[in-house]
Amino acid sequence: MMLPFTMADWLVIAAYLLLLLAGGWIFTPRKTETANDYFLAGGNVPAWLAAISVLSATQSAATFLGGPDYGYHGDLTYLSGNIGGLMGAIFVAHVMIPRFYAIKATTAYELLTLRFSEKATRWAGGMFLVGRVFAGGARVYLAAIALAMVITGTVEAQGIMIAAAVLVVASVMFTFVGGLKSVLWNDLIQFVVYLGSAIAVLVFLRMSIPASTGDIIAGLSNTPEGIDKLRVFDFSFDLSRPFSMLAIVTGLALLYIANAGMDQDTTQRLLSCKDAKTGARSLYLSVIATVPVVGMFIVIGLLLYIFYDRPDLMGGATAAAGNEFGGEKISIFMHYILTQLPGGLRGLVTVGICAAAVATTNSALNAMSSVLVQDFYRPWREKRAANVAPVAEHHYVQAGRAGMGVIGFAMFLMAIVSFYWQRYSSMGLLEFALQVMVFTYAGLLGVYFTALFTNRGNTGSVIASLLVGFVTILLLQPGIAHALGLPTILNGLSFPFQLCIGTLVAFVVCAAPAGTGQQALTSKH
Repeated sequence: MMLPFTMADWLVIAAYLLLLLAGGWIFTPRKTETANDYFLAGGNVPAWLAAISVLSATQSAATFLGGPDYGYHGDLTYLSGNIGGLMGAIFVAHVMIPRFYAIKATTAYELLTLRFSEKATRWAGGMFLVGRVFAGGARVYLAAIALAMVITGTVEAQGIMIAAAVLVVASVMFTFVGGLKSVLWNDLIQFVVYLGSAIAVLVFLRMSIPASTGDIIAGLSNTPEGIDKLRVFDFSFDLSRPFSMLAIVTGLALLYIANAGMDQDTTQRLLSCKDAKTGARSLYLSVIATVPVVGMFIVIGLLLYIFYDRPDLMGGATAAAGNEFGGEKISIFMHYILTQLPGGLRGLVTVGICAAAVATTNSALNAMSSVLVQDFYRPWREKRAANVAPVAEHHYVQAGRAGMGVIGFAMFLMAIVSFYWQRYSSMGLLEFALQVMVFTYAGLLGVYFTALFTNRGNTGSVIASLLVGFVTILLLQPGIAHALGLPTILNGLSFPFQLCIGTLVAFVVCAAPAGTGQQALTSKH
């Protein structure tokens, strides 16, 4: 039975709102004159703050709810994925970040102008915008459904849409005036709230389990089903497993390269530091910090397994686990929040979910706006400058603010689409939210590898590569692959191996034609 929302919960939420208002007032710069100030915070962000912002941007409500769910149903192998993260960070830090700083890039896609053309940059930026609106809208919906359940006790369309609107509007507000500088400092506030709420739940859950720590560890390492839930490394060659070591050193490493070096949502933070070395250091710090943060959420899932499924460690009785609420599929952690947490703590978890959603959304808004303005609007406006009077730099700041409003509305619409889409799909929204960027990453990886390591390719092959990469990942989805009669080995590929194949196909397409005279970007400029 769902526990009622109490006065203590509302007081916690009120305190959170006051904290945000205070943070917004203190950290919003009073004057933002240039696009560099607005999109890169003036280029003097310290490594530790950039690292926290990267971590905050990548830890969404999907992690908040999905990490415990993974731990409940699985083991600790997700943590070993950070090996791929480190491999990806090394590549981006030594190969890509120095080149971005050498050309004074504002977005990750300006590199393609130097190598191919402005048109190639616009296509890469456009692919990012489509994928990020898609993924961002799904994440907003996921947070909105959790927020609506906790506060209103319903999962009706109206309540979820109102919650989604509140999250998007809040995200726009905290980045609208000050740009990335506001985002960075508000990310710090959101991260503290997000992490603090998770720690509080972890402590409360552990105190709810009467067994000793030693008994819990023994119970997790040797379950009645014969499964070791404390396993960290999976050395199998099963291509359907997304966190086997084979998947980690191939597809997951590619995923991290794309996320850090080709996804403006993350790359923007790395470009806001004073130099390439500081940007690289912030990337390494974010990868290292991911391990304890994500590990905590997985441990919550492991303890939920003890709480719900191990009566021998719970004094002979356990609560009934559930995975539906009002006909809506929910994670085991969401069920625990709704039925077990006391007043005050439920409010804290609610603001934790909000903090995760707002931090992810406002960073995406600023990143997408920077691509929209710097890669699309500015080149068009400057070409017109030959016929009309040139505009002041502050004009692009205003354009960035307008762009955020447009993108925020697009993400809200995608959240609504996700609400109805989930009812006609067998794929869980959480899985979709975590994997959807793979569709756009395949083409981007193929294009960038061609640009960095060959002198082949042209604008046409870049466009073809981006589209072919997307289509290849689409065709490798298990249901589609099976319907098309593809070989059995391709019918159940996990997303890291899908990304490997998609990247290879995209690279071959992009590098197929001879180059147009440009040299590969194999040395620092």
